[in-house]
This record gives sequence, C-alpha cells and structure tokens, in this order.
Amino acid sequence: MSKISVVKIGGNVIENSKVLQSFLSGFAKLEGPKVLVHGGGKKASQWADRLGIPVQMIEGRRITDSETLELITGIYGGQVNKNIVALLQALNCNAIGISGADGNAIKAVKRPTKPINYGFVGDVTEVNSSFFKHLLEQGLSPVCCALTHDGSGQILNTNADTIASQIAIALSASYEVNLYYCFEKPGVLRAVEDENSLIENIDTAVYKELIKTKIIHEGMLPKMKNAFDALQQGVSKVAIGKPEMIGSNTKRTSITL
Repeated sequence: MSKISVVKIGGNVIENSKVLQSFLSGFAKLEGPKVLVHGGGKKASQWADRLGIPVQMIEGRRITDSETLELITGIYGGQVNKNIVALLQALNCNAIGISGADGNAIKAVKRPTKPINYGFVGDVTEVNSSFFKHLLEQGLSPVCCALTHDGSGQILNTNADTIASQIAIALSASYEVNLYYCFEKPGVLRAVEDENSLIENIDTAVYKELIKTKIIHEGMLPKMKNAFDALQQGVSKVAIGKPEMIGSNTKRTSITL
C-alpha cells in the first residue's frame, strides 16, 4: 500500500508570508501523493472587522450567519485558496484548488440548531474518495478549503481540522495515510508560551487528563478530537507541530491510541 500525506495548515501559517512560503516549499518536496487542507479564519476575521461583521466563536468554532458565510466563501474558496495554489505552481507542485462542492468532493449536513445554533456550519457526512484518488493519480495535489456542501445547493462552513481528518480516513482504505496538523506551535504545550513544555506523545489516557486539566481547550479541542477519530478509523499516523516538521525530524506531538 503506497503512502500519502494529508496536511492541514493553520491560519497563523497562512498569515505569515515568509512562514507560508517556507512551508509550501517543504510541502512541494514531499514525495508521493499529497493533499493540503486549509482554513483562513484569521484572514476572515480581519475582513469581518473591516466590514463591521460581528465575529462569534464557541470552542474554536465560528458562528456562521448568512453574511459571514458570504464572506468566508470569498476568503476561503477564493483569495486564500488561489494564492496557495499559485505559490505551489511556482514551486513546480501541480496543485488544484477545490472546495467540498467541486467534484462533489465533500458533502455535509447543517449542524442542528440545539444546543447551540452555529448557523451555516456543516458536519461532514461523505468524502468522495474516488474523486480525490482520480486527482492524485493524475499527479495533481488537491488544495482543499474549509467549505463543504449539502447536495441541495447550500455551501456550509466546515472545520478544516475535521475536513483533513475525514479526507485522511476516506483515503486510508487505499493508502497508508500520514495526517499532519501544522500551526505556529511545535505541538501541544503544557504552558502556552513555553515551547520547552512540548508534550511529545499523547495517547488516549494522556488526552483525557489534558482535557480535565484544561491544557487542551478551545481551538485545540476539535484538532485533538479529529486526530483520535482519524487513528480509530484507519489512519496510520497523526502528528501536530510547526510547518517545518513536514519532511524532517523536527520535534512535534505524536498522537497514538
């Protein structure tokens, strides 16, 4: 079974042009088929502020009303996605930018309005693995933004960590999948501002303790939940850390069951 890398990059990487360029150079050099997943929440929040659109977040997830959905569709699926694709083309990585609606790549259902009404937020129900495999077999590297669709014409905002996990799970039937979550920290830290407090290995027992002590909270919660979901459903390896961990032995947090 051949190997494939599914890599998700965070908003702080996207916002820093120097860090983004360095990351994409490493991603382009990764051997074998690869998929890149991104959000764009930092940039979306900046634009929301400029336009006077309120930003509401609960446990790291964005409340998405119709106005916010219009904004993030343009930012995630347009500005951020096409900029990344163009930069990868300059690095001789033949990338293709997609949302969940393109090629019926990722379907989702609108999240129930209780106990919290997240608005136009979707929970993934299906990943079109044959579509992704077709692109990969053509030598293309899909670059997926954090948008899905429900099949009735409705676009839905969907957590990028979840999208990366679900793509990895769907492809694990055909590939040995390594899933990487790249952001501005070296991994999960015991003390937020102390990079020397890196937790290099987290298994299920440690995970539960870190939630109990609130070391894992807010935006890290969905990331960790998706990491364990992926491992439980066939993904071979999950790691969280800085962008330079891709293709190197840089320290990171490894997730195991």
